[in-house]
Amino acid sequence: MKRKTWVIVGVAVLAIGGITSLFKDDEPSKPAADSKPSATASARPTADHRVKPSKTPTSGIPSPDAAQRESLIRALRAIEPGLVAKEDRAVSRARDTCLDHKSGKDAAMVQKNTKSRFEGGTVPSLDDDQAAGIVSAVKESFCG
Repeated sequence: MKRKTWVIVGVAVLAIGGITSLFKDDEPSKPAADSKPSATASARPTADHRVKPSKTPTSGIPSPDAAQRESLIRALRAIEPGLVAKEDRAVSRARDTCLDHKSGKDAAMVQKNTKSRFEGGTVPSLDDDQAAGIVSAVKESFCG
């Protein structure tokens, strides 16, 4: 009799668990990549396998040196002072313009992309002449 009672209780628990799981909200499971791996002796690189950092940018996008950066900032400021409100952002956008130019996009597309890239925030809108001036500044300063 006790055995029969325990079997009934076990089946009831499983049934309630199964029914409850049907009504549970589906939450996205966290990927296993979130877990932090622990360092083990076998996972540590040896002296023979160390990679030395490269001194050149790995993105393939030309980056201006200090003098070229100053030249670019001066040219952008002459076109519209708001373009260089955040100099690092202006240089990043200029690098993207350079990538457009270097990848062989036609001049009209480079100018259009540059205009949309630099508009907004402190510069609500740019005209076509200003966009052309930005493209010229990028080419003349570091992306020739």
